[in-house]
Amino acid sequence: MQINGLIELQNFMRNYHKEMNWEISGSGYSESRDGLLTNYMLLTTEVAEVGEELRKSFNLTTANVLEGMEEEEAFRLAKEAVKDDIGKELADCLAYLLKFYNYFDIDLETSFFAKMDEVKNRKNKDISIK
Repeated sequence: MQINGLIELQNFMRNYHKEMNWEISGSGYSESRDGLLTNYMLLTTEVAEVGEELRKSFNLTTANVLEGMEEEEAFRLAKEAVKDDIGKELADCLAYLLKFYNYFDIDLETSFFAKMDEVKNRKNKDISIK
């Protein structure tokens, strides 16, 4: 399946969550609170799994360097080794984020680009040297 934009992605996930019966319930405060907290917990678990994949890539890099490989090549190989798994974990994170967007009826595209404009136009933004 090919999705061309953020709106299509958000709509796809709205329907997907409904089809899988994974929507956050909106029927009353207690049930909504429980669903929101459960999904927040699941999101943070997925974020931790991204961290584990990063850790794996750093450990692979170190192991290869200790075996005599040049650091940049070792890191390139390590990134390639975790690419599929980290992609899956990031997809899980995105799915949970979209569930929150849909629960609160927030337009992903509008919200995302408005925030990026806000960040771009900040007077007190971080400066990096490249």
